Amino acid sequence: MSGDGGVKRIGMRDVADAAGVSTQTVSRVLNDYPGIRDATRERVLAAVAALDYRVNNAARALGTSLTRTVGVVASDAVLHGPSAGIAALERAARARGRWISTAYTDSDDPADIDAAVRHLLDQGVDGIVLVAAHGATPLEGYDVPLVPLYGESGIRQRDAAALVVDHLADLGHRRIVEVAGPADWREALARTGGVADAVDRRRLERVGRVEGDWSAASGSALADAVARAVRGGATAVAVANDQMALGLMAGLAARGLSVPADVSVAGFDDNPDAAFYTPALTTVRLDVEGEAVEAVARVLGEDAAPPADPVLVPRASTAAPR
Repeated sequence: MSGDGGVKRIGMRDVADAAGVSTQTVSRVLNDYPGIRDATRERVLAAVAALDYRVNNAARALGTSLTRTVGVVASDAVLHGPSAGIAALERAARARGRWISTAYTDSDDPADIDAAVRHLLDQGVDGIVLVAAHGATPLEGYDVPLVPLYGESGIRQRDAAALVVDHLADLGHRRIVEVAGPADWREALARTGGVADAVDRRRLERVGRVEGDWSAASGSALADAVARAVRGGATAVAVANDQMALGLMAGLAARGLSVPADVSVAGFDDNPDAAFYTPALTTVRLDVEGEAVEAVARVLGEDAAPPADPVLVPRASTAAPR
């Protein structure tokens, strides 16, 4: 069947469903893998014939089940962090002679994420990297490896957030507000964990914690709550990303509070605009390129050097409390 005239194009998932097997089994049969039971092979080939499935000849010409394509499931790609991660993954895959195929979903519903994963599996990808993974994102139960871009533990994200708090403590701040990312994101949870670690280790006081959605608009919307904390004695704010920090600083200025004279503000990500905020934003930089190289290597079962440690980038938005 062709895709002309609105007729549905048959995919590997259709063959797998008709034969009662996985897409991986279909791929192995089509690529003449040894060890497939005769009855299974016959069911798959019968389904191929009945559905008139057109085999991807480019993939078969490789003589292997590998398509030299890495899948990427991404959400919220309009934000700086996810978009930078996708671009880094494309470069990391190309350096290993691969391409990426991306499926986008703006939902944290596991069923929607599963549908995006299975869409990529139908294309025969060699593995899948999850960008902006939500806490409910399934990581197991598939025929290829699935890994979050920044690793399952998020340890470097956690360490980076702790660096920010250490910087504020070194300046003399003792009472800190946290502006966190949405709690259903793995990265937000890791960053909150890093803030908590450093607050406890440095014996500071976290006098408030509010959540945004990563956008500058949400940072601005949280300015009332942060301003109340500042007027109650807080002297610094650790923000989970630079975009929210931008909105927060604008919102604080509208409420008569000056950064850093009245309160220091630090972000996370070191996005390309952070140096041009007013004031220029203190933030922390992750080795996104290194994280992407490691993630691609993990899904391909290869070795890679670990990413570089996070780096604090001090700028004018933080200063000693007055």
